[in-house]
Amino acid sequence: MEEVKFELNRGQDKCYHPNPEDSGLLDIARTLRDIPPAHYILKVDSFSFLVQLLEKAGRKRYESDVFEASGHKWKLCLYPNGDQERGGKGHISLYLTITNTEALPLGWEVNVSFKFLVFDQTRDKYLTIRDINEKPRRYHAMKTEWGFSKLLPLPGFNDPTNGYLVGDKCVFGAEVFVIKYSGAGELLPQPKYLAGQVHTWNISNFSRLTSSVPASSFTLGDCKWRLELYPKGYPVDEHNDLAIGIRLADTTSTVRATYKLTIKNQAHGEDATVTALVSCFSGTSSFWWLWRNPQNLGPATDLSKGFLVRDTLVVKFEITHIFAVKRFA
Repeated sequence: MEEVKFELNRGQDKCYHPNPEDSGLLDIARTLRDIPPAHYILKVDSFSFLVQLLEKAGRKRYESDVFEASGHKWKLCLYPNGDQERGGKGHISLYLTITNTEALPLGWEVNVSFKFLVFDQTRDKYLTIRDINEKPRRYHAMKTEWGFSKLLPLPGFNDPTNGYLVGDKCVFGAEVFVIKYSGAGELLPQPKYLAGQVHTWNISNFSRLTSSVPASSFTLGDCKWRLELYPKGYPVDEHNDLAIGIRLADTTSTVRATYKLTIKNQAHGEDATVTALVSCFSGTSSFWWLWRNPQNLGPATDLSKGFLVRDTLVVKFEITHIFAVKRFA
């Protein structure tokens, strides 16, 4: 759905679908859309009768029935002749009030992002009015009502060519979204430098290996790890080269780490090394490839060039920095 954005000119009585360049009530954003209100609709079949009824009763506003949205109970408060005490003279004023607050815990607070809608009966669209950038409003015991004292100027609202009041009928609506804090988060602490902590894996009878080989778990940086070697390459790969991966054995932890893998050249001293940037090991998605396509990574492609001695391959895994992510409630 494409939304047409515009703002209402201050003091302009006739233009209710102005151009986007128009300046105006800078804290209010207005858009047009096709979709009706998601949470509540207030239909008035005789707006003039409602005005007369309120005047006879000495009241300034009409309060809707209570409705439920986003886990709380609300009502709409409509001022047909404007809320003059809050600067709404000559306008339609509309507010969203939280109700049933006695059922809420002591010190309650509800953060809400809401929208008001007015049906344009001529264009079959809804004018949506909201705080610019959808700024959330904080409801609490001392502030149970938020809204707009200048929702729409009365001259334009009463003009049937604008579509809001046609045949004395009008429709208002509301959408209410409570911003709930889940109570969960994570702390990424200062990285821990692991100086000289290296795990060496001597893989014997290398030429006889045909399938994957997992190493025994080992501990580096207070975490348990396990290397996995595929002597003929990973099965789904087109090439048949050596592949090595690392897995976090404790899948309940979340760890970010920088590390280095070295395949030792036992004959000539020219080791093949791969250094990885920060990788995240979390839950079941705790496997990362260290070495998978050797023809692009160095001299270890040909294991006969000093890497394989007495049919033994020597792999060293070193973690340089580790971030043990801590979760909190």
